[in-house]
This record gives sequence, C-alpha cells and structure tokens, in this order.
Amino acid sequence: MAFGAVAAAPAQQLVGSCSSGTSASCAPNDHCVAQAGNDGISSLNWSPAANHLISTNWDGGVRCWEVQESGGQVRALPKAQVNHENNSPVLDSCFSADGSTVFSVGADKAVRMWQLGQSPPNNVPQQIGSHDQPIKSVAFLPATNLVVSGGWDKMLKFWDARQPNPVGTLQLPERCHDLDVQGNLMVVACAGRHIISYNVQGQPVEHQRKESPLKFQSRCIAAFPDQTGYAVGSIEGRVGIHYVTKVHGKDSFAFKCHREGSNVFPVNCIAFNKAFGTFATVGGDGIVNYWDKDNKQRLKGFPAIHRTISCASFNTQGNLFAYGSSYDWSKGSSYYAPGTPNEIWLHYVLDEEIKPKGKKNSYR
Repeated sequence: MAFGAVAAAPAQQLVGSCSSGTSASCAPNDHCVAQAGNDGISSLNWSPAANHLISTNWDGGVRCWEVQESGGQVRALPKAQVNHENNSPVLDSCFSADGSTVFSVGADKAVRMWQLGQSPPNNVPQQIGSHDQPIKSVAFLPATNLVVSGGWDKMLKFWDARQPNPVGTLQLPERCHDLDVQGNLMVVACAGRHIISYNVQGQPVEHQRKESPLKFQSRCIAAFPDQTGYAVGSIEGRVGIHYVTKVHGKDSFAFKCHREGSNVFPVNCIAFNKAFGTFATVGGDGIVNYWDKDNKQRLKGFPAIHRTISCASFNTQGNLFAYGSSYDWSKGSSYYAPGTPNEIWLHYVLDEEIKPKGKKNSYR
C-alpha cells in the first residue's frame, strides 16, 4: 500500500475486555490493563530503565504498572497511583533518565515529582514548579538533568527538582500544544502552527523556528530517535516529516492518514520505535498505523476499534506498544457517551510489523 494512502483498515468484531465487555483491541491477543482510570487517558509513557508504564488521566490520577512479557504473552500488574491536587486533570508525564522518578503536569498549573516506591503526603506528588496557566507537556533533559514544562501561558520553564524557582525560562510565540525531547533535540509545537526546535545539550539554544508544513492546528509532535528531525501531526489527518539537520538523500514531506472517505480524523499521537526508527500514529478513527518514513511506506494498519485512540507509546526495547482508548473530544460534547470505558491496551510487537521492509519500486 502506498505511503499516505487513506484506505480504511477493515472493521473487526469487538474483542476482549477487562471492564464492561464492550471494548475492543487492535489485535485479539492484546492485553487489557486493569485499573486504567475513570476518565480520559491523556498520555502513556514507559520507563527508560524497566518495563514500567505510566498513564495520566483527566480524573487526576497518575498510575504505574509493572509490565511482564514472556514468549509474547503480556500482563500488567498495578503497582501504585498518586493524584494531583483536587483531582485536577493530568495532561502529561515523563521519567527521569534512571526511571526512578516520574514528573507530571496538568490543569492545576503545577509541575509535580513522584519518586516511585514512595507514598507522598495525602497521595499528592511534590510540587517542584508552576505556570500561570495549565501545563500541557513535560519532558526530561538527560544532558542537564533538568525538567522542561510547556504551558498554555506561552512559556517554557526549566526546573531543577532541588530548587523552588525555574533555572531558566523561554517565551513561546503561542500556547504549547506538545513537546518532545530526544537526546539533545527538543521540539515544541505551539498554537498558531508555530514549531520551534532547540539544542538542549547545555543551556537551551533555539535552532530553528518555522511554520508547520501542515495547514491545520498541530496536535502532536515527536522527535526522531536519531535527533535529525521530527514528525508533527495535525487535527486534519496529516503528518509532516521535517529534518532540522541535512541528511543525504532525505527531504521533508507530508502525507495523509487517519481518513475514511470524506471523513477526516485528528492524529492524536506519534510514537517512535527506538529499535528501528519507525513510528506509530493513532487517531480519532480508532486506528493504529505503523510507518517507515525513510522508505515512505505504511508498514501495518490495524483494524479500527470503533473508539478514538488518544495516546500511545513504545517501550525502550521496542517490543511492547501501549495505546489508550478514550474519547478525544474532537467532535465536542455532543458525541461524548457517558459510561464509555477508558482503557489501556498492550500489544506485543513482532519485528515483521515494525521493521523497515526496504525501498519500494514506486511512490505515489
């Protein structure tokens, strides 16, 4: 199938559920994670040091599971949960480089720190920073051991967990919609289709500021594992591949995805597989796609699960893929169905699903 083709994945029967009996997974053997929360799932992130999975939810919870895999069989064991103050929605999280600490942000305008294995007072993680408006995204900078947060106050702030005040701030042109860090590359997608890349090897230095190659609002952004560029997804079923460093034989381009006929769905999350450099997109159409940007191919399109997929993430080894099924509000409150389960699924990734297949003879 041509890269960026928009043919719909085949529908499938609803399979397996750990809650109501009405949910669906992308593949029959995917494992449904227990105790996934009572409201929308905003992010999923894996520890860089172990198969520990963290979710953030609109119910105010930050949840941790230990994921075990043997012979392709997967299970997730609930380990712990903390909650933001007043159960304010949590919008994103990240791990420290050693996997011992989780940082989370959200509607309470706070940057919070949770040291795994410890129970904080009142079960609320320690606050290490704040913004003037809700905070949309957070990431850890391995080169400097700092935490970076991007808020709807149009600010990037950098935090040392040992100090109450930010060690640095950067003004953004608009509200932060998403940010990502890979090594020394940080990319930030803002409202107004602004995209800014930074070198964060030491003190952050702006590398490039440009308008998104996509004509509609940016929804998500992810840096390439090799730090040469990024992928940005929009609300209008498109992904842009952009290089911030010149790579011989590689040019920036964009392609259509998450569409069915005249229906166009948002690209809610882009997740790279670090083992192969390929990536997944998930969208409002309830479909997971695996892509190879270098050879411009769709590697695999899973059957639609008949519910929006809000977020996704590969583990560090690249053999486990987590995706969250919950309403993304892309069609407003009139399409929200009260009582719809919010679920997290774990897919065991086969090499033949995600490994590049080599160059195609033609590209359209």
